[in-house]
Amino acid sequence: MSCIGKNIKKIRTVKNLSQAAFAQLFDLARPSVGAYEEGRSEPKIDTLVQIARHFGVSLDLLITKELTVNDLYGFDIFKRDLHPDHLLIKVADATEAPVYRTALVMAVEQTAYFTHRQEKQFIDGLPSLILPGEAQVLHRAFEHTGSEMQYQQHGLRHGDILYCSAVAVDASQLKPNEVYVVLTQNKLVTRRFQGLTESSALLLKADNPDYDHLSLPVAEVTELWHVEGVYSTYLKSPSSLEERLTRLESLVRKLTGE
Repeated sequence: MSCIGKNIKKIRTVKNLSQAAFAQLFDLARPSVGAYEEGRSEPKIDTLVQIARHFGVSLDLLITKELTVNDLYGFDIFKRDLHPDHLLIKVADATEAPVYRTALVMAVEQTAYFTHRQEKQFIDGLPSLILPGEAQVLHRAFEHTGSEMQYQQHGLRHGDILYCSAVAVDASQLKPNEVYVVLTQNKLVTRRFQGLTESSALLLKADNPDYDHLSLPVAEVTELWHVEGVYSTYLKSPSSLEERLTRLESLVRKLTGE
């Protein structure tokens, strides 16, 4: 059972919800809830966002760790103002680890993002990912759509979440073969940067060879984001060919003494 399945079951138990009642909250089929809890499947990212919002937990906690009752109710006995008659005493204030929030642009919000991307109120109203550490540059997350970056069951799948860092709209700062999310006034594309064309436009390549290269004039680009990581609910088992290649590579390393 994954953390997600365990957490859904924990939430149901703490909130005293049946599988049917939980399913009704998020327009799910009751058997789907059972499948999530048993680890036979996992919810789509938009469903996870709805669950996190509804029960007031952060999305990263929901998918990365087993929730506790404290997480669900948001209290900490070491931070409470206790009555003098209580046997427990306040020992210390817990030191909170540094975290930062990253706005998450879901597919349904992309059209609005083109128009309102510079409005603080709009950005603050988007769902957010909460990650540990301190951000050195601006980050943003985007829900990936389409099959342009998927080939032979590998690569970025429809519905994956791309975690990105901001890049200046300057072609000299881009790294060849790295994946970028590129925005214009009315378009959002995810491609590998290949270099510049003769007319100094960005040459962008899809991992899927069925899609042609894109050429975007730098002047049309409004935002550039470097893809640093991806969250996917799809876990593919290695094919027999991949397993044979892995064994062959291991054998070669042993023979060469690496």
